[in-house]
Parts: sequence; C-alpha cells; structure tokens
Amino acid sequence: MKILVLNCGSSSIKYQLFEMNDLSILAKGTMEKIGLKGSFLKIEKPNGDKVVFEGEIIDHQAGIEYILGVISSEKHGCIANLDEINAVGHRVVHGGELFNSSVLITDAVIKAIEQTIELAPLHNPPNLKGIQAVSSVMPKIPQVAVFDTAFHQTMPEHAYMYALPYSLYTKYGVRRYGFHGTSHRFVSKQACEFLGKDYNNQRIITCHLGNGASLAAIQNGESVDTSMGLTPLEGLIMGTRSGDLDLGVLTYIMDKEEIGINSANTLLNKHSGMLGISGVSSDMREISAAVAQGNKRAELAYNMYNYRVKKYIGSYAAAMGGVDIIVFTGGIGENNDFVRAGATEGLAFMGLEMDFDKNKTIKGTEAIISKSNSKVTCVVIPTNEELVIAQDTLIIVNG
Repeated sequence: MKILVLNCGSSSIKYQLFEMNDLSILAKGTMEKIGLKGSFLKIEKPNGDKVVFEGEIIDHQAGIEYILGVISSEKHGCIANLDEINAVGHRVVHGGELFNSSVLITDAVIKAIEQTIELAPLHNPPNLKGIQAVSSVMPKIPQVAVFDTAFHQTMPEHAYMYALPYSLYTKYGVRRYGFHGTSHRFVSKQACEFLGKDYNNQRIITCHLGNGASLAAIQNGESVDTSMGLTPLEGLIMGTRSGDLDLGVLTYIMDKEEIGINSANTLLNKHSGMLGISGVSSDMREISAAVAQGNKRAELAYNMYNYRVKKYIGSYAAAMGGVDIIVFTGGIGENNDFVRAGATEGLAFMGLEMDFDKNKTIKGTEAIISKSNSKVTCVVIPTNEELVIAQDTLIIVNG
C-alpha cells in the first residue's frame, strides 16, 4: 500500500510517498515559493541524488498537480500512474478541542477544521488548501488529517487553562493547546522501544528542539503538559520567537515604539528569539560559528537557550514527581551536542548522570548519552513525523 504524506505551508509543500509494506520512502521533496517569483520543486531520489525544477507555481492546486506529475513521470517518478497511491495523509496544525486523534477527512471534518482557523490563521488555511487540491485531482482517494495538537488533548484542565476570566475560554477557546504533538508522540514511544521500556509506565520529557521548539511531559503514555500554548509562541526561546515573556514588556514596547498589534506580533514571532538576541542568525549552526569566533551576544543567546530548556526539564520533572527518560530530538536536539550538554548540566541532583564525552560524538542517530549508572536515561531519538502521519493514515483507511 502506498501513502502520500503532505505538509502544506503558506508558500510551501513538503511531501513523502511511502511504501507501507516495508516503510520505504519512494519519493520525497519540497516545493517552495508558491505564488511567488522563483518557485521551485526540489526532489530527493532514493539514491540520494537531488533534482531541482524551476517554474511558476501559482497556487497549492498547481503545486500538488506538479508534484503528482513528477511522482508519476517516466524519468523522475516511482509509480506508473496515480491509481497506485492508495491514500493521502495531511499534517494539520490546529485541531482545537474538536480533535484528539487523527481522522478520516469528510465534509464535516473540513467544516470543523475551518472553525479552528482563527486559532491558527497562518497554518490551517494552507493545510486546507492541500486537502482541497487533492480532492480536486484525485476525488475518490481517502484522505486523513493528523493534528499537531491532538496528542496534547490529554493535558489536565489545571495544566491547559490560563489564569484569565473563564468566559474567554468558553467564548473563544483561549487555553493552552500545544504543538509538535506528532513528534512528541513518536519519539517518546520510539525511546521506550529503543530502551525496552513499557511506554505506559514511564515518566518521559521530550525535547523537540528545532527552529520551532517545545518540551512535553509524558506520563504513562499521555501528554500531561507541554511548553507551547494557544499559539506556538509560548515556551522555549526559538529561532525567531521570543518564547515566554512578561506581557507587561509587550505593552511597554508597544507604547514606547508606538506600534500596533500586527507589528507587535511580527516582532515576537519573526524578529525575536535567537535572531533577536544574537543579531547573527536564527540558525543555530551560524550562531555556533559566531560563538567559536568569540561573539559575546551569540554566546549569550546560546546560554539563554540552554537555560530555558533546563528550566522546563526541571519543572516537568517536578510536575510528574520525577522523570525516567529524557529525549532530545529535532534538528538541534539531534545534532547539537553543546545544547544537549548545556540543557542537562547540573541535573545530577534529580538522578541524571550525563556521559558528556559520548554526547559529543552523537549526531542524528539513536543513542544513549547518559552514564550506565544514571537513574534517569537520556537519549537522542531522531523524529519522523511523516512516518507517523503515514502510519495513522494506514490504520484509519484500513478501518
């Protein structure tokens, strides 16, 4: 059975085509700058070769048609025709309180997703465009929605509510939802499989660290807390997002700089975080290079980043009455040993004994980076959200 996984952004489409019999990837690629000048599709073949196609892509409909054409082409494709694709799985960022698991897409589901657009105005509309485009090109194919927020719907009320007038929750759904749920779910389960532990009897802290970053506290197989909130802005310091912030700071800046809501939103989401502190970049690799060259602001950014991760690890250990496994994942979590070391340094008091020498050697592979006598096991587990979407799609389509 072949399943196509789509992740549609505002001006991009990421895709992977899976052969579910052996979980192999038949095709994968990324389309960028949809609706803009310089549109292109970059595909990565199973043998590692990369091919770039340039051309005008006016919208997601045209983009998906282009992708399907390449997948089924004689020269660059891997299937003879589109009938070989059995189902399509979509990443949908926000499911609100309406969805606590992945679902088969129907007209009713589409209407429900539309209701959550105001909670994720930048993400859900392009997710819906992808669904509609597939419906237009392949109207009979089953489609499944996999929500970033669904895994965190097990959070208890005292963890997801804000200390605001309760009427704002009942009227507008103002509460904490959390994101990266597909990743947190995958790596927490994979860590237990890797370690031979019972997933439903562990206290796990998962650290998804990329340009966007979040932590989750997972107790006995359920998410009980996570660092992102109503939007992906809350929590850790990120590439361009501020993370946790005294709201008084925001109103003070808005008054002093004489800016409105839209400008303030752009400031917090696009010009803050590691970029805003370092003045160098939002990319941790470039910041690392600046630190090596003695850049003090880059060093400050690094230290702030690690400190914030460490604070959340400590708070989640307290919330769960301890921790058994700490997982690092995401582009930074899997590859940056400096961040892993900084975020776990000084945690021996709670039973974590890191093997810092081994930590330096690990990049992008499953590995234990704590000492053998450590009461808390720390591991690196590469995430695979696309595989989770494909597996959920397979389960749902098969009933």
